[in-house]
Amino acid sequence: MYEFSKIVGISKGFFLSIKIFELTKSFPKEESYSLTDQIRRSSHSVCSNIAEPYRKRRYVKHFISKLTDADGENSETQVWLQFALSCQYITAEIEKTLQQQSNEVGKLIQYMITNPAKFGV
Repeated sequence: MYEFSKIVGISKGFFLSIKIFELTKSFPKEESYSLTDQIRRSSHSVCSNIAEPYRKRRYVKHFISKLTDADGENSETQVWLQFALSCQYITAEIEKTLQQQSNEVGKLIQYMITNPAKFGV
């Protein structure tokens, strides 16, 4: 497995993204190119926007900038979850669980942003 797989934010973000992917399989077909596509894209981007700067972590500004992008994608995912709930594609319980997991990922990203030295920067 890749070195950056040890970063908890990537692992938690990855598993959240997979849960969202599986969940969106049940969304209506008319959402294929809107809500389904958007929530999948943003949740996948969280992980990739953590992995990329980790490889380039010796560049502090780049590291923090890309982690900020990951945080933004995580926030976007949360909004799409709210849309899915409002459209009654998911239950309130599922939305709450996924939001809590997304909040955990956000806290890990913020920790990385505020403590870059702990990640070899």
